[in-house]
Amino acid sequence: MNETSALEKLAPVNNICLMILAGTASMAVLVYTKAILMPFVIALFISMVASTLARKLQKKWQMPYALGLVLSFAGFLAIALAAVFFIANSIESFVSGAGIYADRLNDTLDWLLSHARKYGVTVNTQFFLETAAKMPIFNFVKSFGGMLVSIITNLMLITLFVIFLFMGKATDDKPPLISSIEQRLSFYLVIKIFVSFLAAFFTWIVLALVHTELAFMLAVLTFVLNFIPNIGPFIATVSPLPVLFLQYGGDWRLVVVLVLLTAVHFVVGNILETRWMGKSMDLNPIVVLVCLIFWALVWGIMGALLAVPLTAAIKMIFELNDNTRPLARLLAGRHPFKL
Repeated sequence: MNETSALEKLAPVNNICLMILAGTASMAVLVYTKAILMPFVIALFISMVASTLARKLQKKWQMPYALGLVLSFAGFLAIALAAVFFIANSIESFVSGAGIYADRLNDTLDWLLSHARKYGVTVNTQFFLETAAKMPIFNFVKSFGGMLVSIITNLMLITLFVIFLFMGKATDDKPPLISSIEQRLSFYLVIKIFVSFLAAFFTWIVLALVHTELAFMLAVLTFVLNFIPNIGPFIATVSPLPVLFLQYGGDWRLVVVLVLLTAVHFVVGNILETRWMGKSMDLNPIVVLVCLIFWALVWGIMGALLAVPLTAAIKMIFELNDNTRPLARLLAGRHPFKL
């Protein structure tokens, strides 16, 4: 009896230890298999969105479900390839004017340093000019463009995964639980893609009005960053400022673009997205932040982009089992554990 009582008291400790070991093993698997697992997850989310669009086409125009899947994915491929083409042209145009931008940067710094000396501020002019000359802005533009292109080059693997997933979706017959999870995730993804497109479109309009060199590339960056909660829209708002500074120096365009982009992200993110999305994912904001850090550490930038749908999927899976349901409530911000 005493041994049984002691074992019952140690059961929670054993469960916690097992959860820690399972979590550590899962993280190791995620890190070492990300080259394959990450494209598969992207393909899975693409197939969910395509499935939702296919059902809409089937309902509205009586289009066969399988044909709707093919057309939806073909549209995704066309958009992705067009984005690569325009990004490559934007980078080529920007880099070709590197000498002009470097001269403008030096002129602006000379102007700032001369005004600083007028107000009695002593600065090392040579140090500032040498530091400005070593700024890796052009390398950053090239590396970012290369990152986007490398993501697109994984389309072959993603396409292969999508084809296999489509083969399992040909009849649209799924168990109710799987169908429920897919509908909630696809609803989130469709709304997120749409609001991200709105943010990118209006960003492109604002930047095109002031003839920004990398307007299209920055709009694509805005679309991508909008998938990262809280941090992404802020980075997207300030990212055009260095490019504008290199083009025009510190003039009125910087202030106008900053104000307009702030308004765009406020309206799209805080008004439209909140109204359309509601509480579909039912995730606590602190949990979202923690999961954003976790997935970014595991899968880098792509992990940050996929953090919310991945965490939501895990929460929905936890809800299916009585033993893991308390964890699902914890992710939703409803603390089920008694201290």
